[in-house]
Amino acid sequence: MGKASGAMRITAVVGARPQFVKLAPLVAELDRICRRRIIHTGQHYDYELSRLFFEELEIPEPDVHLDVGSGTHAQQIGRTMIAVEEALAQNRPDIVLVFGDTNSTLGAALAASKLGIPCAHVEAGVRGFNRREPEEMNRLLADRLSDFLFVPTDRGEANLKREGVTGEIHNVGDVMVDVLIDARRRHGDGRDRVEALGLEPGGYVLATFHRPANVDARQPLDEIVNALVAIDRPIVIPLHPRTRGRLEAFGLLDAVTGTGRVRLMEPVGYLTMLALLGNSSLMLTDSGGLQKEAYLMRIPCVTVSEQTAWMETVEAGWNRLIPPETQAILGSVAAFTGGLSHTDCYGDGTASQRIADILAASGS
Repeated sequence: MGKASGAMRITAVVGARPQFVKLAPLVAELDRICRRRIIHTGQHYDYELSRLFFEELEIPEPDVHLDVGSGTHAQQIGRTMIAVEEALAQNRPDIVLVFGDTNSTLGAALAASKLGIPCAHVEAGVRGFNRREPEEMNRLLADRLSDFLFVPTDRGEANLKREGVTGEIHNVGDVMVDVLIDARRRHGDGRDRVEALGLEPGGYVLATFHRPANVDARQPLDEIVNALVAIDRPIVIPLHPRTRGRLEAFGLLDAVTGTGRVRLMEPVGYLTMLALLGNSSLMLTDSGGLQKEAYLMRIPCVTVSEQTAWMETVEAGWNRLIPPETQAILGSVAAFTGGLSHTDCYGDGTASQRIADILAASGS
């Protein structure tokens, strides 16, 4: 429980590693204005890695652990809704704070709505415009359920106004800018971490893949593996458990490492990933968060997807969208050195303070 510095009570619900990052810069700001609680749904149920993120980002231990775990989208959302509803009913807050676009986000927003508790959505208004993507439906529905919509960009604000969303829209900037600025201020550029791993700064491509569309079926995963094998630069891959499982199931794990240029790593914490990204020559990914972080750190990014929720990075020339096809990947990796322009379209690093101030004013 956060220190009491006001009558308002706010419960933040997180469940996946990207949400831990978004929560981190808000903790101190919440403690300034309210009694704060944290519920960890356990959607990302790797306890050791979750704990590493909390320790590195100096997030207080959650007040409630729900251990929702894995399952289908409906199972995760349903279990989250039931468990969060029970936790909220036992210690009823004034506001429930949700983050991003995961199943935990939607489950918590639904639970708050059914209990009549106002919901605030951090990273509202983000759209990839592909309703076949589970995250897109989570975004759309969470925004409809939320009373406070904290938008990271002008594009997000325009999306919500066009859709006629009825909650209060506040264009505050992106909290990921806040945490990135703080991490680099406290820990530097990460060069020492990279060298300790035996890597040459600027001498490797960083790659991550985990989206179901890219790894769950044999054909797109074959195309990606063929590209990785053919890239003539060292590649470092912190391997998502989902991806490892699919590579093993399809008998592709040995093919990935066969050339000796690809180095597989276990999943890493936020600070190590930030160091790996900031010292790479290029990011090859299907992660939305890493696309944005690559832009913020001025690292060229090739995204294996036909759409992105972060079109600002594409329009600025720092991100390329390509299908999961070997030759398309190879062509982009070989020729891409990044864009020329770079703006503060994601804010100036004060999003967390703005969010807290708006929530504090709502309770006055």
